[in-house]
Amino acid sequence: MDSQTNSARGNHFYRALFISTFVISAFTVGGGFVIIPLLKAKYVDEYGWIKDKEALDLVAIAQSMPGVVAANASILLGYRMAGVLGAAIALLATILPPLITLTAISFAYEAFASNPYIQMILKGMQCGATALIVNVAIDLLSKQIKKGLLLPLMIIAGTFTANFFFDVNIMLLVLIDGLIGLFFMRSHKFD
Repeated sequence: MDSQTNSARGNHFYRALFISTFVISAFTVGGGFVIIPLLKAKYVDEYGWIKDKEALDLVAIAQSMPGVVAANASILLGYRMAGVLGAAIALLATILPPLITLTAISFAYEAFASNPYIQMILKGMQCGATALIVNVAIDLLSKQIKKGLLLPLMIIAGTFTANFFFDVNIMLLVLIDGLIGLFFMRSHKFD
């Protein structure tokens, strides 16, 4: 992304990028897989800053990179939308809320750890995070069903079955799925 594009974006864009990412990160519990659909909803669906397919491709790359998925996704999406400055702003907005929260909690850890109300709140938040992840899975599955392509549906079903019922290592499954994609899904009909 060149400097003309960055300067054309203006301060409003960077402010909106920081605030929206900060708010999403502040209210997301459950890890990187929960923040990703929220970032997609904001950047793709609400603001239209990036296309749906491109966001999914960047998220797939973020998931395959070492490190924290939420930070990786923020860096890649921010970079795609606004270059190095966008990546830095998105990353800062992603890591600040947990940093602030953990710093505040560290001062009163004993009170938080033994408080039954906090425990109930955390259990409720886990349920909400699970619902978001299931929603993303259903959304991806429904998109593949609408396309009517058999191979992606077989990959989804096979991966789920191998992991859930036969306890096959998820990293091995990701490697196998990647190789299937490389060798058998090169056609544009899979886009």
